[in-house]
This record gives sequence, C-alpha cells and structure tokens, in this order.
Amino acid sequence: MENIKITVAENGPLLVNGTCEVTKIDGSIDIKEKVTAFCRCGASNNKPYCDGEHKKNNFVG
Repeated sequence: MENIKITVAENGPLLVNGTCEVTKIDGSIDIKEKVTAFCRCGASNNKPYCDGEHKKNNFVG
C-alpha cells in the first residue's frame, strides 16, 4: 500500500501527496495522483478542490 502524506499549507489548502480516491457528494469518484489540493477556506468554486480563492479572501488558517 502506498503511503499518503498530508500537509497543511499555511493560509492555504490541505495538500495530499499520493494516489487517493475521492468520493464526491453525488457519488462520482475521482482518482487523484501526485499532489491534490483540498480547499480549507470554503470559497473554492471547484470544491472539494482548491482553486486559489484563499488568496483573494485573505484566508488565515
């Protein structure tokens, strides 16, 4: 089994390094490889993924 590394980016997203399966609310599944950025600020227009909106709304976290 592959190791997954999760990093909390300062004032930014959760960065997941490694292959992961994401099951979305509608039941669809995305297979993500390498680095996947997950939104922490709640402002992304591409949830659950980060689209950089945290920079525009000065997210602190």
